[in-house]
Amino acid sequence: MRVLKFGGTSVGSPDNIQKVIAVVDQCAKEEQVAVVVSAIGGITNQLILVGNLAAQKDSSYITVFQRIKDVHLSFTKELTENNPETLQKVTRHMNDLEALLQGIFLIHELSPKTIDKLTAFGELTSSIIITAAFNHQKVEAHLKDTRELILTDSTHTKAMVQYEQTNDAITTHFKQSDAKITVLPGFIARSGTGETSTLGRGGSDFTAAIIAAALDADVLEIWTDVSGMYSANPKIVKQAQPIAHISYHEAMELSHFGAKVLYPPTIAPVMQKDIPLYIKNTLDPEALGTCISKDGNGKNTPIKGISHIGDIALLTLEGTGMIGISGISKRFFETLSSLDISVIMITQASSEHSICIGITQEDAQKAKKAIDTTFAYEIALHKIDPVYIEKELAIIALVGEKMKSHQGISGKMFSTLGKNNVNIRAIAQGASEKNISAVIASKDVKKALNSLHERFFEDQRKQLNLFVMGVGNVGGKLLAQIQQQQEYLSENLNLHLRVIGLSNSRTMCFKEDGIDLTQWQSTLADGKKADVVRFRESVINLNIRNSVFVDVTANENVAMSYAEYLRNSIAVVACNKIASASAMQNYSLLKRLSRKYNAPYLFETNVGAGLPIIDTLQNLIASGDRITKIQAVLSGSLNFVFNNFTSGSSFHDVVQQAKEEGYTEPDPRIDLSGVDVARKILILARESGLTLELEDIINTPFLTEKNLNSTDVPHFFDTLKEDAPHFETLVSTASAKGERLKYVAQLENNKASVGLQSVGSESPFYQLEGKDNIVLFYTQRYPDQPLIVKGAGAGADVTASGLFSDIIRLRQY
Repeated sequence: MRVLKFGGTSVGSPDNIQKVIAVVDQCAKEEQVAVVVSAIGGITNQLILVGNLAAQKDSSYITVFQRIKDVHLSFTKELTENNPETLQKVTRHMNDLEALLQGIFLIHELSPKTIDKLTAFGELTSSIIITAAFNHQKVEAHLKDTRELILTDSTHTKAMVQYEQTNDAITTHFKQSDAKITVLPGFIARSGTGETSTLGRGGSDFTAAIIAAALDADVLEIWTDVSGMYSANPKIVKQAQPIAHISYHEAMELSHFGAKVLYPPTIAPVMQKDIPLYIKNTLDPEALGTCISKDGNGKNTPIKGISHIGDIALLTLEGTGMIGISGISKRFFETLSSLDISVIMITQASSEHSICIGITQEDAQKAKKAIDTTFAYEIALHKIDPVYIEKELAIIALVGEKMKSHQGISGKMFSTLGKNNVNIRAIAQGASEKNISAVIASKDVKKALNSLHERFFEDQRKQLNLFVMGVGNVGGKLLAQIQQQQEYLSENLNLHLRVIGLSNSRTMCFKEDGIDLTQWQSTLADGKKADVVRFRESVINLNIRNSVFVDVTANENVAMSYAEYLRNSIAVVACNKIASASAMQNYSLLKRLSRKYNAPYLFETNVGAGLPIIDTLQNLIASGDRITKIQAVLSGSLNFVFNNFTSGSSFHDVVQQAKEEGYTEPDPRIDLSGVDVARKILILARESGLTLELEDIINTPFLTEKNLNSTDVPHFFDTLKEDAPHFETLVSTASAKGERLKYVAQLENNKASVGLQSVGSESPFYQLEGKDNIVLFYTQRYPDQPLIVKGAGAGADVTASGLFSDIIRLRQY
C-alpha cells in the first residue's frame, strides 16, 4: 500500500490535476494506492474570507461565493467534459455552501463548529471533481469520505484524533475495499457527536499520515510544488539547496520552525511505524525530492536546515518575588493553556528571576492581560513586574541531529549574526541539541538566514554586497575589474561579489539581486535622482548581509557619513581620504566603530593608490616594530608634473596635461597646494600611532599667493600663466645644480612636513619617474636601510585596483 497526498497547488489547475492523474496511475499499476487531496489552491482562504464577510453582514460575500462556485464548476466542466452527474454533485455542494453562508449572514455569527463545516467544502468538493477526472480518464478510482474513517474530539478547527477508533475504521474499510485507487478528502474528520471537524490548517498532510500509519503503508508521499525540503526557504535564500535525506526529528523541527512544505503533526504517525515519507514535486515528478526516515542523515553534516517563524512576540515575566518560589511557572503556563495559547519557545534564567516565552503576535495582548490578572497580587506588592511585550520579532532556528557531536556550532551561529549586526533578543537550546533557536527583529530575518546559510552550507563561499558611490573614471574602472574577475574569484577564492547599489553625482540605482555589470551605465541612467542621505538610508534599509560601502568620491559629505555605515555593521572601503584626514576625534571614532560593530574600515588607496603602503605600515606596527622616520614622495600627480616640467617648458601646460590625463583631482589646486600630500602623511602618522591634526603638518607651498587665492579652476590656470617666471626659476635653479624637483613628505620626531625639495642624484627620490610614488620606512628593525615601497601612485586603473584589493581582503573578516 502506498499513500499519496496532493496539496492545493498540485490540484490548483486542471493541467496540474492531469499531472496528478498520471502520477497516481503509474503507482497504481504496482500496488494499491490511497490518494488524499487538498482543496483547490486558494479555496480554503476564500472560504474563510467569505465566512467572515457573511458574519459581518457584508453582502459582498455573495460575490466571493460566486467566485468559489465558478472555480469549481469550471474545473468540473474542463476535467469531465461537462459530465452531468459530476456537475450535479458539485452544484449540490455549492447550493449547500450558499445556504450555510446565508445562515451565517442572518445570525451574524461564525463559531468554530461552523468554520469547520464551512472550510470542509473545499476538500469535499475537490475530491468529487478529482475522482470524476480519474474515471473520465479511464483510470478507475473510488471516492471515500474521510469523515467516515477519522474520528476526533469536539475541539473544532484543530481537533484531536481518537486513534483507536480511527485506526479500526481505516483498516476495516481498506480490507473490504478492492479499489486500486481510493480518493479521500484531506483535512476533514468527524467528531464523536457526528459533526464535521478539521485537523488544522495544513491538516491534509496529517490525514495522509494517519491513513499511512493505520495501514502500515510501505511509503507516504507528500506531493507539492517544490522538489522536497530545502536547507532554507528558497524564496528568501536564493542559494538554498534541496535536502536529499533527513531524519524524522530534523523534519519535525524544521516544520515546527516554519518550513511550510510539511504540516508539523504529520511526522508523528509515520515515525511511530517507521514509514519513510517522501516530499515530491507534482510539476517535476522525476526530481529526487526529500526522503524523511529514521536514519535521515545521508552524510556527516551537522546542520540540515535553517528555518524561521515570523510574527512573534516575546513576553517576559520578571521580578525578585519569583526567586525561589515554587509554582510560579505552573501558574504562568496554566494561564496560557486555559486560553489555548501555544508557546513556541521558552527560556528562563537560572536565577529564576524571569521567564521569557515566544508566542504568536496576535496572542500577545490576550496573554498579557491574563497573566497580569493571574499575578495581580504579586504585581500590586511590586514583587513581580507586569508582563513586558516585545513585538515585530521572529525566531530563527538551526536544525540538525548531529549538532551535538560537533563543537562550536553555537559559536559560529552567534558570531555570524553578530558580524552582520543582527541583535539576538533570546536564545533556546534543548539538551538534545537538535536545534538552536534565537529571537531576532523581523527586519533582520532575510539577512540572518542568508548569513547563516552562507556560513553553514555554501562551502565557505562568501558573498559581498557592494554599494558603490562615485562611478566616474576610477569607479568605472573598478566595476570593469570586478566584472572581469568574477569567475576567477568564485573558482579560486570562493568569493562572490554583487553590486547592489550605484550612484554618481546625478542618479542612483539599487537592485537587490545584483546589477548586471555589462549594462550598469544604462541601469544607472534610468535611476532616481542622486542623494547622499537617501543612498545611505537605502543601503541601511535593505539590510543585506556582508554589505560594503565603497566611496570613490572626493566628497566631504560622503566621507562624514562613514560612521552611520559602520554603526550598522556595513564595511567601508574608501579612496576618499577626507575622513581619515579629518579631525582626530572623527578618525578615532571610525576606528572605534569599526571594532565595535565588526565592520572593517579599509582605506589603502588613501596613500599611494594601489601600493600596499598602509598595509605594510600596519603589519610593521602589529608585529611590534616602531616607526622612527618616514620619507616619501606621495603624490603621483606632483611627481608627474615635476618629471615633465623642464627648463623652458610651460608649467601651465604640464599641469593642464596632468589634469586631462586624470593624474590630478578635477581641481588641481588640491594637489598643487600640498593639501593632498599633507593628508597622506597625516594618515601615515596616525597609523603609526601619533595623535596629529592636519593643522600640525608643516606645509611649505611652492605656489604663489596669486595661485593660492584663485577663485576657481579657470582662474587658477590663468594665474599659472601669469606666474610662469616663478616656476621657471624653481626648475632652472635645480637644474643648474644637477638636481631635480620632488614634492617630499617627511615624518620624524613626532613632526610631519610637506614641501617641494631639490634633490641630488644620491637621493632615492632622484630617479623616481612618471607618476611613481616611493615610501621609505625607517624603523627600529630597519634603522639604516629603510623598508621601501615603490610603484605607480596615481591613475584610474591602479587606484581601482587598490580599492578592489581592499574589497577582496574583506573575505577574511
